Amino acid sequence: MILRTLARFVLLSFCCTLAAQSRASQQTAFELDCEKISKSPSKDAIRLHQLFKLDWDNSLQESPELATEVGFPGLNDRWSDNSLETIERRKRELDAPLKVIASIKRDELSAADQLNYDLYKRNYEQAVEGRRFPGEYLQITQLNGIQQDIARMVDVSPHSTVKDYEDIISRLNGVPTVVEQTLVLLRKGLAAGITPPRITLRDVPQQVKNQLEPDLTKSAFLRSFQKFPAEFSETNKTRLRFAAELALQKKVFPAFIKLYEFLANEYVPGARETIACGDLPDGKAWYDFNARAVTTTKLSPQEIHIIGLSEVARIRAEMNKVVAGCGLKGSFDEFLTFLRSDPQFSYTNAADLLRGYRDICKRADPELARLFGKLPRLPYGVKAIPSYAEKSQTTAYYQPGSPDAGRPGYFYANTYDIQTRLTWEMEALTLHESVPGHHLQIALAQELENIPNFRKHGSYTAFVEGWGLYSESLGTEMGFYTDPYSNFGRLSCEIWRAIRLVVDTGIHSMGWTRQQAINYFLANASKNQHDITVEVDRYIVWPGQALAYKIGELKTKELRAYATKELGDKFDVRQFHDQVLGNAAVPLDVLEVRIKQWIASRR
Repeated sequence: MILRTLARFVLLSFCCTLAAQSRASQQTAFELDCEKISKSPSKDAIRLHQLFKLDWDNSLQESPELATEVGFPGLNDRWSDNSLETIERRKRELDAPLKVIASIKRDELSAADQLNYDLYKRNYEQAVEGRRFPGEYLQITQLNGIQQDIARMVDVSPHSTVKDYEDIISRLNGVPTVVEQTLVLLRKGLAAGITPPRITLRDVPQQVKNQLEPDLTKSAFLRSFQKFPAEFSETNKTRLRFAAELALQKKVFPAFIKLYEFLANEYVPGARETIACGDLPDGKAWYDFNARAVTTTKLSPQEIHIIGLSEVARIRAEMNKVVAGCGLKGSFDEFLTFLRSDPQFSYTNAADLLRGYRDICKRADPELARLFGKLPRLPYGVKAIPSYAEKSQTTAYYQPGSPDAGRPGYFYANTYDIQTRLTWEMEALTLHESVPGHHLQIALAQELENIPNFRKHGSYTAFVEGWGLYSESLGTEMGFYTDPYSNFGRLSCEIWRAIRLVVDTGIHSMGWTRQQAINYFLANASKNQHDITVEVDRYIVWPGQALAYKIGELKTKELRAYATKELGDKFDVRQFHDQVLGNAAVPLDVLEVRIKQWIASRR
């Protein structure tokens, strides 16, 4: 008996050893490195930061585009591997950091590291929850995708040295692989019934075609090759330009032609006719997940819808007061028609429109000192949205810069159909996208010291977009909105974000039609028909994202009102804003705790 039991134990141990060796052989380098940190005898704080560094370095290797955007050198010649096998590996690897986190005693950490720990753990738990939803199949929409992102990435890539230009050429030569991997994913999505709605894809084939510019001097891919740094030799200029043009003609154009033909002949005709996220496989749970993730709250779509209806009614009452104060006779709808159509409210050319935005920026800059104790060093500029994408893009957006790469941030304004770009909404848009909005908030986060990179460059949409919308309201304190039309524009931009709560939830969880959403928008906002159509189609292909703005703004205003009441004469708006922005982007519940702790310390 004893001998037999011993033999069984030896056999069992041998089998377990083989199984362990087999598992180890299947583990990736990232998983093995995470395991080493879990088992390390080092202090918990040291292991926590080892994990942060390992994960950040791995993120840059997995996404060279992210490395380029944040200014990390050495990866600017590569594209992400988006093969099916790699995507599955990445999903599996999400478990590894959580195992490290589970091995770290939170109570042994400093207060700062407890926050780092909490945010990191929260991010990964959410990612694990979300991996059931195959978002990788949705590679292309009218707003995003390789038909826009490749040219954009080439544009933001460094172009100061010969090596920089050689890296861009390497990326151009790698475009066929990017396209092939995208086509595999799109075909998988077609087979699974997971595509954007067909109606929203109507302009996408043309977006691809717009990139096939026969005059290479006008190509968006070769913009940086039209003017080299002065110190480059003529030999290098000629060599680099020739290599880039060759890559464009032999690699990029054939790949984009293949992409165009697939989109025009297979993908768009085969895309789904329904519009709701809830109509996708597992779609209701997918949308509920998006709503929670984007707002960083536990609010249900139904609760958000009710908040939206309440905000639309409140802001509409304020708009009615402004209309009455203008002294114009007629109905609210007639006033909107006047604002949309009167020539005094529009420019006649793109250059003047961009100058108008730049003028607002220069008037905003000196006012910041009265509202903020700390300002970023990184500058920003104003550009037009690229022509190949402008028709289907939104009114404006912000593209972050990089202090490490020496690249400024940019506020991109849409100049398509110039007469529809109305002057009375420009102040609010500028304050949202540049300062004190996205540029100020994101650049400050990038320049923070003593916080992990995942937080410097991280983003919680409700915080970021909530801050952008809150920034629009600061215009009153900065000397803007002095005429009734501009003030109406401020309210129009605010109600636009309240309408989003109603329309987004209406489409994705309450059965609204696309036309029903457009009609609701038209009845309550002063934006023109084209912009409203683009906006509604944005909500359709980006389920839940539009919920972040109002939810985040309401929380920020609530916390300011609370601080003002609690602190009385001790309230300092500059200190309040520094507290809101001084810890980078955080979930709204974390922001609330932080502000209330600051208030308690001030009392």
